[in-house]
Amino acid sequence: MRHRLKNGAFLAPAILLSACSTGENKGEQKPLNIIHIMTDDHSYQTISAYGHPISRLAPTPNLDRLAYQGMLFRKAFVENSLSTPSRACLMTGLYSHQNGQRQLGAGIDTTKVFFSELLQKQGYQTGVVGKWHMQCEPKGFNFYYVLDDQGDYYNPEFKTPDSNGQYVREEGYATTLTTDHAIEFLDGRDPEKPFCLLVHHKAPHRNWMPDIKYLDLYEEVEFPYPDTFFDDYSTRCEAARTQEMRIDKDMNLVYDLKVDELRNRAEYKQSWLLQSWDASLERMTPEQREAWHAAYSHKNKAFIEQNLKGEELTKWKYQRYLRDYLRCIKTIDDEVGRLMDYLEKEGLMDNTVIVYTSDQGFYMGEHGWFDKRFMYEESFRTPLIISHPAMTNRGSVCDALVQNIDYAPTYLSLAGVEKPDFMVGTSLVPLLNGQIPSDWREYLYYHYYDYPAVHQVRRHDGVRDECYKLIHFYGEGAGNDTNINCNELYDLQADPTEIKNRYNDPQYAEVVTRLQSRLDQFRSDLKVDEF
Repeated sequence: MRHRLKNGAFLAPAILLSACSTGENKGEQKPLNIIHIMTDDHSYQTISAYGHPISRLAPTPNLDRLAYQGMLFRKAFVENSLSTPSRACLMTGLYSHQNGQRQLGAGIDTTKVFFSELLQKQGYQTGVVGKWHMQCEPKGFNFYYVLDDQGDYYNPEFKTPDSNGQYVREEGYATTLTTDHAIEFLDGRDPEKPFCLLVHHKAPHRNWMPDIKYLDLYEEVEFPYPDTFFDDYSTRCEAARTQEMRIDKDMNLVYDLKVDELRNRAEYKQSWLLQSWDASLERMTPEQREAWHAAYSHKNKAFIEQNLKGEELTKWKYQRYLRDYLRCIKTIDDEVGRLMDYLEKEGLMDNTVIVYTSDQGFYMGEHGWFDKRFMYEESFRTPLIISHPAMTNRGSVCDALVQNIDYAPTYLSLAGVEKPDFMVGTSLVPLLNGQIPSDWREYLYYHYYDYPAVHQVRRHDGVRDECYKLIHFYGEGAGNDTNINCNELYDLQADPTEIKNRYNDPQYAEVVTRLQSRLDQFRSDLKVDEF
């Protein structure tokens, strides 16, 4: 039942019986160990197990291998498409307004219980390596090796319980170093006790700086353009037009696309992005910097000589963006494979649940965008793979609606720990045998708060079911933005790319009424304090 790509990678079958269908029922076996691998801004479009046209040209054989060994979730979503809030949802099993982390930066309510604390009390050895990105100390962990803030791709700084609160520089590439420290935790564990390890990669976060060995990967590949690449946002609320995440206008040629030769142009010279770019270059070793310039200088020279304008310039930016982004994904895939190989070598695969996900989705040029934040599908939806031989059948697919508030309850359930009453997420364990419980959720609630802020995406909340999505944009405008109170409705079956807002279409009046009623119920039940 596996589909083989030309390069030997596996594709999860696209036609498996029905939602959450599998073959024979393997029954349930409670595994002792949990590994949660989470990347930053990894889109489902760039995992070849999902079968998207982009990933067919840049396959991910190790992630496909993980999917083939377990269950691929095709309707996994986040509660708030932003890095720090997503991490807070993971740790607490709560919505953003409940755990305090509505935006980037400060906010997390450290009085809330982290699931890692509960696992510790159960006798688990707990560890987190890589990106932590919350303004509190890692809580409930025996071992941590965490990056400073977002972390740097090259020669990053890590903090540990033994570094006296200091971040210590290490030479190497962040994705590889994070896996090194994951294996360090595993090597040092007590083999008689269960463990839970969070492996949180910095990649592929902006500005998409690949490992030295992959600086020329995909250079001859022409990636396909999304159908909505030149979207005009004509039916939507003002929020879709006033955002600042467009590839044509907002993607920086120096910082994002590495055309260092343009640094002295007036439009780039005073930018804070240029300062960040300089800092990235300066932290490289001379050998890394030499390899970097050798790879990009001739490409940049050819680009400058073309003097591209308009649509042709936008298309060039898109291709450079995807190539760098996918080069970062290549190292992610390599390192997931290295970790899986380690687990197999150590005989740990049979009693370890492995979860792969991202902190949210990401735009690969859909609607002309990069970044995330919106409730539109590409950023709302996140990749999710769960593998355990005793609980999932090979190559199984699940179409139940799941959300990142569900991870904490899932890990507690796997460990035999009762979920606290205050956690609002739901364990995913009942889905792993291929059956959807009759009382499984029919709706998801989403809420984005981080405005005014980078990318200027307006505040909004909304509700989604299997077929429709209702979004409400609200709040006072900042700068040139006006106040907003606007609604959008999408028919996800007839219009999966979310081009046609049907909110005022009389044919959808009953759908609007039903979803509005459910949205109001979420706001009331969850005690949402702004909308």
